[in-house]
Amino acid sequence: MNKVYACIDGLKTTTAVVDWAAWSANRLGVPLELLHVLERDPDSTAVTDFSGAIGLGAQELLLQQLSDLDAQRGKLAQEAGRQMLASARARATALGVPQVDGRMRHGEFVDTVIELEPDARLFVLGEHYQAATASKLHLDHHLERVIRAVKRPVLVATAEHFAPPEQFVLAYDGSPTAVKMVETVARSPMLKGLPALVAMCAADTPAAWEQLGVAKGLLDRAGFTVETTLLPGDPEIALPPLPQLQGASLLVMGAYGHSRIRHLVIGSTTTTLLRTSKVPVLVMR
Repeated sequence: MNKVYACIDGLKTTTAVVDWAAWSANRLGVPLELLHVLERDPDSTAVTDFSGAIGLGAQELLLQQLSDLDAQRGKLAQEAGRQMLASARARATALGVPQVDGRMRHGEFVDTVIELEPDARLFVLGEHYQAATASKLHLDHHLERVIRAVKRPVLVATAEHFAPPEQFVLAYDGSPTAVKMVETVARSPMLKGLPALVAMCAADTPAAWEQLGVAKGLLDRAGFTVETTLLPGDPEIALPPLPQLQGASLLVMGAYGHSRIRHLVIGSTTTTLLRTSKVPVLVMR
């Protein structure tokens, strides 16, 4: 676990992904690796594979032209990928990352990330879709699948521009998993020195404040400046506006549970917050 991987694709959040990855690598004191995966477009395959139609009168010349076009498309994608990696590497180096490498892979993106996971400290990805409300837009399937598949933290750039965080908001529910998440944050150098706001959505009861006190104590002992807040209502509604009120912030929260049936039936707070958050999100295991 000794690298930050920046997963870049040339879309609008790519620059922010590089900047967040550079910031993270500098904070963690680890190398940065830029990753670009060339996936075969299934639509392209469906249109250009006419090999079974020769007996139905397809012209050999047309098939050859289609094959040449497919090969040319692949070469152009590789060249664009090389230029993207070179530009991203120059940007990360200018941001002070002492060791920056890049690699281009062919294959399925999520499979590639899983293969690289043993060597990863953190993955940084861009979010390409957002919902105006908490409910009705599918999350980018690459992003959701990566977060569900890997056990490493994933930092999601939700906007096109990077701003160094001045504090972080930690979404907390008092569960044993949430306590472990706070312990991980307390041990890591990534957020050291940033003020923390621990937010919990629950009724205003002594038990809830006691649970918040556990999280505050863990961060206090690690040297953080910590505030706590109880929010009424559902976390999907109450949490997204909170980081925006704090200035340049980072939202920190836990990843999905393991019950596929539960998430298929009632959805997931993690997914909803990723859809609606306007600040970057650090998803922890």
